[in-house]
Amino acid sequence: MSKTVFSRPVGLIGAMALALGGGSMALAQEGRDPAYAAARSAGQVGEQKDGYLGVIGGQSAAVQAMVRDLNNKRRAIYTEKAAGKSTIEEYAFATACRLISQTQPGEKYQAPDGTWKTRGAGAPERDARCP
Repeated sequence: MSKTVFSRPVGLIGAMALALGGGSMALAQEGRDPAYAAARSAGQVGEQKDGYLGVIGGQSAAVQAMVRDLNNKRRAIYTEKAAGKSTIEEYAFATACRLISQTQPGEKYQAPDGTWKTRGAGAPERDARCP
């Protein structure tokens, strides 16, 4: 009998396998945007535990619009990559595991309890379901 994770049998495991290999190039394009890089290094945005980018504190309308645009692009990637293999949420969560682990010291990320953390020299706190 297969183990149920979220709402589908082994869906999260399949989503993690997909997230590790798919969509990486498209998400990597975010890092080439100077406005995104500046907001990230300034601690205005961070990786959320659900696979989307979050606005930290009260930021400008421009930062909020940029995050909204990037999250729309991420959702499109997650929808495409998850099709027939997992749910969008499972794929997004699996991607969050990878993106949070790839944060650099000084960058913000959302811990499993929902609080915003600043990455130190060690590994970031991640959900226990992350590989």
